[in-house]
Amino acid sequence: MAANVLRFALFGKEFQAGKTVSIHRLIDSLKARGAEIYIERTFFQYITSALGMEVEVSGVFDNYNFDVDFVISIGGDGTFLRAASMVGSKGTPIIGVNTGRLGFLADIHPDEIDHAIAEIADGHYAVEPHAVIMVEADGEIIEGSPFALNDIAVLKRDNAAMISVRTCINGEYLVTYQADGLIVSTPTGSTAYGLSNGGPIIVPDADILCLTPVAPHSLNVRPIVINDDSEITLEVESRSHNFLVAIDGRSEKLLESTRLTIRKAPYTINIVKRDSRSYFSTLREKMMWGADMRMKNE
Repeated sequence: MAANVLRFALFGKEFQAGKTVSIHRLIDSLKARGAEIYIERTFFQYITSALGMEVEVSGVFDNYNFDVDFVISIGGDGTFLRAASMVGSKGTPIIGVNTGRLGFLADIHPDEIDHAIAEIADGHYAVEPHAVIMVEADGEIIEGSPFALNDIAVLKRDNAAMISVRTCINGEYLVTYQADGLIVSTPTGSTAYGLSNGGPIIVPDADILCLTPVAPHSLNVRPIVINDDSEITLEVESRSHNFLVAIDGRSEKLLESTRLTIRKAPYTINIVKRDSRSYFSTLREKMMWGADMRMKNE
């Protein structure tokens, strides 16, 4: 009996010329295993026109219009988040190849591409479900994608004074934050914007969310962790009479009279993890835990 042919959809972004080696390596590795390769149209146009690459693929697709076994994001965590927004509720497992900087989500190094694809083709991987959150404005779905794998933040605009964010959990008043903003993070997003504002690192399978203020006026206002089945309602006051809501970095301006509701989405994003890697090993590598920086500087 012939082996099943695996189908892969590729998402990427513009690269520096030096990154073309990684793209070639990925495509060659997939072809060597007889895989069907589909590439997002804008990425395909970039690598064939701007980079002059000759690529034979099984098809080109736009936005959400793909039906494959795996999605591959090649870039940084921003590219991964965009791929996740396109996958949405499809449930297609996502593989992250990191050609960006830190890369918590995209954790396969370009030098590991061949070995990683071989492991995945042989079934030596796990699929981790990651929680997604969503936001509504006055009971209506926000334009674009209201779903976030990492975080949803309400933020002041530009040079405006700090904002007031009246926060309720399941209808019970929590506090009114006086701050530059407020971040609601999933466990996946705990190593992103929330971490840079003093939030905790949360393991991906924890059923919790974290609320982290951005530059709070009062130093005794700290991050708080809540159950992920909670409903969070936010009412914002601003001297500029508007504010920003950032959904995995995608920003939209809203009027201060807008009431936001944030809750867990009805689906998860499935992320492929190789058997040879664990969340804690990724943390040690990315956060450089245990590394002696004195040795590095010698």
